[in-house]
Amino acid sequence: MTALKDLSEVRNIGIMAHIDAGKTTTTERILFYTGRSYKLGEVHNGTAVMDWMEQEQERGITITSAATTCYWKEKKINIIDTPGHVDFTIEVERSLRVLDGAIAVFCAVGGVEPQSETVWRQADKYHIPRIAFINKMDRNGANFDRCVSMIAKRLGANPLPIQLPVGKEAEFEGIIDLIEEKMLVFDEQSFGQEIIEKEIPGDYKEKFTAARMMLLEKLADFDEGIMEKYLDDTSVSAPEIYKALRKATISLNIVPVLCGSAFKNKGVQPLLDSVVNFLPSPLDVKDIEGVGLNGEVISRKSDPREKLAGLVFKLMSDAFVENLAFVRVYSGKIALGDKIYNPVKQKQEKISKIMKLHANKREEVQEISAGDIGAIAGLKFSTTGDTLCEKGDHIVLESMDFPEPVIGVAIEPRSKADEKKLSETLAKIALEDPSFTVSTDKDSGQTIISGMGELHLEIIIDRLLNDFKVSANVGKPQVAYKETIESTHRTESKFDQMTGAKGQYGHVEIEVEPLDRGAGIVFVNNVDKERIPEQFLGAIRKGVVDTLDSGPLIGYPVTDIKVTLVGGSYHEEESSEMAFGIAAAMAIRRATSEAGPKLLEPVMDLEITTPEEYIGEAIADINGKRGKIVGVSAESNLQIVKAHVPLAELFGYSTSLRSATQGRANFTMHFLQYDVVPASRAEAIVKKIRGI
Repeated sequence: MTALKDLSEVRNIGIMAHIDAGKTTTTERILFYTGRSYKLGEVHNGTAVMDWMEQEQERGITITSAATTCYWKEKKINIIDTPGHVDFTIEVERSLRVLDGAIAVFCAVGGVEPQSETVWRQADKYHIPRIAFINKMDRNGANFDRCVSMIAKRLGANPLPIQLPVGKEAEFEGIIDLIEEKMLVFDEQSFGQEIIEKEIPGDYKEKFTAARMMLLEKLADFDEGIMEKYLDDTSVSAPEIYKALRKATISLNIVPVLCGSAFKNKGVQPLLDSVVNFLPSPLDVKDIEGVGLNGEVISRKSDPREKLAGLVFKLMSDAFVENLAFVRVYSGKIALGDKIYNPVKQKQEKISKIMKLHANKREEVQEISAGDIGAIAGLKFSTTGDTLCEKGDHIVLESMDFPEPVIGVAIEPRSKADEKKLSETLAKIALEDPSFTVSTDKDSGQTIISGMGELHLEIIIDRLLNDFKVSANVGKPQVAYKETIESTHRTESKFDQMTGAKGQYGHVEIEVEPLDRGAGIVFVNNVDKERIPEQFLGAIRKGVVDTLDSGPLIGYPVTDIKVTLVGGSYHEEESSEMAFGIAAAMAIRRATSEAGPKLLEPVMDLEITTPEEYIGEAIADINGKRGKIVGVSAESNLQIVKAHVPLAELFGYSTSLRSATQGRANFTMHFLQYDVVPASRAEAIVKKIRGI
């Protein structure tokens, strides 16, 4: 292991892409060329180091982010390989939250695909500098220029090729390095380890000259030195280009674009060079900011000598190991035996075991310090999104937003003996995956587990039955409906009872009105403290919010509603928080049932890619599913259909799309919004759930 001189030699990067663009294969090659692995792991035959879960190996997809560390040219690279399937977007989100840079992998045939857009927007949200790697240049239909154009058009980015492919599809030979002005060929006998430098082929000279001019022209916009030389028609040296390109990449002005074929071992070492040359070290990114005890903004430099600031970005547990908390340390250090503080939970934690990770292998270490990513075993109180700081200090780093689950299934233990094990295991999984929830149906008493999609729940159930060995019966997937109201309504409620020798009195008058989709619950107090003292407002609000957990139609949560406290009264002697809470609950229950309750359903944003001859079948299928077509566009010989379709209609959609298009179309979908269920359909759902 190389000794590092300072943090400028560290890179914390993620590898992100649409499913099947070749992220994991690219990571496997990186591990091979950096000496972290001694044989080439392959996704298609289940030997990829980073896809270590049984569920990943069976399906050939990445489900959980895997972390590892490798060294390239005396630089330390911490890598997180993230999933590409939309059901596991939360894994990408929490990885990007703690990374300094990313490699966006694109398929040379598919270009910018739906999930490419999703992960790109997530990287935009956290201001992550990126380099793009156009993979699979050896595949039929590979088109480098089209991919670059799609990155500009569909992602609104400023892509700048720093390489050109020589040949394409089966004729893909190697790459032309526009900065160093040479061609690179990767020797097949040594699995691409030996790189042969060649002169640029004559028939590529013109293309090379034009591409290099474009490179200098774009860089001139961000670097005065290059602008002067470009205008004077003076040659620009490679070190000058590297320096300008690094600066423009880190400031998010440019995305360097590289190409290759990870599977065929071509182009991976130049990609590693680009990670080192263009992506930021912890010293290049903005100081981390958090909130102090009194709401003041505190910033911390990426320095081991600073006070500690770390973020728990993921929890992981399995049947054999105590909880592992993945931590990014922004400043200071965490050492074995330290007592640290979690200001979110207001609890102290003792550090008993620290580990560096290589996929599912763990290596115990004495400490992790600023700029590092590691794992801590056995934290008792800390969960995803929590900050860790020094004892006696208080800083809370920005947490993460997690999407609400849209699909659920009922689950029950097969026997009384399995009851405790099932509830404990579900609690474990819910702790490590914030997009998975466990709830109890108030009417039936059933346990409902909810997630982001059919595949998400399928994987969780698979883990429950096979990894954790829990015997359980699982129902069919159910849509996570919500309820709302369609009109404004005012009502009052009085709770006036004797409990023992003392009376209990609470009286409230509330008004409910509908809000726009996605607004949630808004509570407003319009009553002065002479009518209802401030000490009872918390109980009234709690009574309202708790009751809205179960709506008047079929007991789903009520949302997109404004509740205004407009009147009420109290007794000096007999009023209590309990009485006002009960009065508020009674009032909101009556108000929502009389304000035209409506059922809401999750609507998905669906994108289908189909050969032209099946476009009619694909559209007809969507129309038959209460879908709304929002756009159709052509990409080479394929048609891309965008539609909004209720989730309830999309169970088993992959089967129906396959049969409609002879298996030649594919699709992606993600949650868009909740929308009102048509009246006749809502009536049928209500009757079915009520058992009428």
